[in-house]
Amino acid sequence: MKKNIYFVSDHHFGAPDRASSLVRERRFVKLLDQIKPNVSELYILGDLFDVWDEYKHVVPKGFVRVLGKLAEFVDDGIPIHFFVGNHDMWMIDYLEMEIGVKVYYHPKTKVFGSKKIFVGHGDGLGPKDKGYKRMKKLFRNPFFQWLYRWLHPDLGIPFARYLSLKNKLISGSVDLNYDGPDREWLFQYAKRKLKTEHFDYFLFGHRHLPLEISLNPQSTYINIGDWITHYTYGVFDGLKLSLKHWKPNIGNLTMIEQKNLGFEQAVLIGIIN
Repeated sequence: MKKNIYFVSDHHFGAPDRASSLVRERRFVKLLDQIKPNVSELYILGDLFDVWDEYKHVVPKGFVRVLGKLAEFVDDGIPIHFFVGNHDMWMIDYLEMEIGVKVYYHPKTKVFGSKKIFVGHGDGLGPKDKGYKRMKKLFRNPFFQWLYRWLHPDLGIPFARYLSLKNKLISGSVDLNYDGPDREWLFQYAKRKLKTEHFDYFLFGHRHLPLEISLNPQSTYINIGDWITHYTYGVFDGLKLSLKHWKPNIGNLTMIEQKNLGFEQAVLIGIIN
């Protein structure tokens, strides 16, 4: 059977609360079960968690369903690549050591068959987010991380969650509206990069908007969207990279999932970016 490469991004598990996050986590696990027979590699383009504040001996509790499913993929020989996003930038080595996930802290060039793809989360790229870019340098600084980890996890992790939801400068400000390619700063970043190097695709998350825009006859900018309101993902079939939309079968949802379906779509889009 011919197998595909799959791409997902921006799940923000943990936000805005445990109950609504659990609905989306279960739904994502269903997608992973669905694609497992047909996947050769899985790429997660960041912000799988709304906060991942990893200490030397402590990680945030929760997310056992999705972490267990990712471990199952790796144990069955399916490679998983994780591009750290702005909400899980304090990831160190837990996923690599415990699950076997390959973690990246910067965008990478990947070649699949005859296609050359520039892939990453997308935060801090392009002309905007200047305040966030300064904060990112601070947050990624090893000395600052060392200082922060002197906070007990019962203080450090809840405080990080508070900042994630409330401080848009720290989390990276994202306008959830599409106002055309001229105002789409990741699209503009891709156009400038094409001046010095060819890519068939530029693939990002971060924007929470499923977008597929032609840069020129040979190159395309794609944003994966999110797993909050759009439930979109990318598939490379060996020839073409395309966006797909997963829709839950309401009849197969649990009562808890059905109860939270309307709530999460109404609330989350106004909270997470």
